[in-house]
Amino acid sequence: MAPYEALYGRKCRSPLYWNEVGERKILGPELIRQTVEKIARIQDRIKMAQDRQKSYADRRRKHIQFDEGKKVFLKVAPIKVVIRFGEKEKLKPRYIGPFKILTRVGDLAYQLALPPSLSSVHNVFHVSMLQKYVHDPGHIVNYKDLTINNDLTYEETPEAILERKIHHLSNKDISLDQILIETSWQK
Repeated sequence: MAPYEALYGRKCRSPLYWNEVGERKILGPELIRQTVEKIARIQDRIKMAQDRQKSYADRRRKHIQFDEGKKVFLKVAPIKVVIRFGEKEKLKPRYIGPFKILTRVGDLAYQLALPPSLSSVHNVFHVSMLQKYVHDPGHIVNYKDLTINNDLTYEETPEAILERKIHHLSNKDISLDQILIETSWQK
């Protein structure tokens, strides 16, 4: 027996077997009319299911727009980071940037100002790959010259002890200190 018949206990009612076993087969225009009605009913039910699932997806969907001149982060897939962006670290970044938006291309794409190191990457990205950049003064790194001695060393002085722990082993104790170090900067 067919798997459908084993599962449901009756024959599959395809256009050939819509009649029950033992009934006469319908031939001609009546068969075509029934087939068209069944197909229309199937299409209506598929459309209802698609509309229901679309309403579920639309609840979570956000329409994001960015202005030209603003900065955004670019989302990168883990394998693409190695192939296209040259990052080979153990903990690869999920977002890189920030990059400035040059222009809007169509409804859902933006052209970014990428640095010369990323010249091999196409500079137009879909809005789903962009994340808004919120300016934080903590992101700014002040670069100051470091005083380096003739033997290529520099001085570090402890500024404060942040944390102190004592790790007890079976025959000795080890002191673990976390120290804030101030380097001697040129002024």
